[in-house]
Amino acid sequence: MHGEDVSFAYGFWSLVVVNVALFVFFILSFLTPLRKREWRSMGVTIAFFVALFTEMYGFPLTIYILTGILGSKYPALNPFSHASGHLWLTFLGGGAAMMTVIHIISNGLVFLGFAIMWNGWKLVHGAKGKLVTGGPYAYVRHPQYSGLFIIMIGMLIQWPTIITALMFPVLVFVYYRLSKREESEMINMFGNDYKRYMEETPMFVPKLRKNL
Repeated sequence: MHGEDVSFAYGFWSLVVVNVALFVFFILSFLTPLRKREWRSMGVTIAFFVALFTEMYGFPLTIYILTGILGSKYPALNPFSHASGHLWLTFLGGGAAMMTVIHIISNGLVFLGFAIMWNGWKLVHGAKGKLVTGGPYAYVRHPQYSGLFIIMIGMLIQWPTIITALMFPVLVFVYYRLSKREESEMINMFGNDYKRYMEETPMFVPKLRKNL
């Protein structure tokens, strides 16, 4: 069954569980929490993906809210079909072509994010306690967190919801605070070397042009 032929394309809780489990498994593989504060940050991250996949396959809260507000003005005859769950398509149109573009961009960002996280994890674990400033660390001080943000942006493009859109800036703030505490520890470990590294390298977003 496809598109508007599906009366209610949700309630697939097994898909919610499988997708959450897969994403959490890969994220935990590269961002394994060791301390209480890291587990708190990871808890918010897991909540983001639970909320995302719950609305994607389980219960479309965003659509209920929007249809309640817009009523008959909601631009889909059957808002609870899975095709109408793509809010970009519902409000902007574009059909299959736009859906293809959305998936190419969003999936590309997800793969890019995981690649950055994997590369950062590999360098840190291979350094054996030494300061890492190469690879993705040459562009940002916390590439594994940057990779996580890229993954979340990719998923927000693929399946935007009210809850995850509100959660994303909260997550960025949570990891910003975690990063500041980690950097204090790095300064204690590496002293002026890390301070110079901080002065030259952005926290999460790389400079458009590196200084020569």
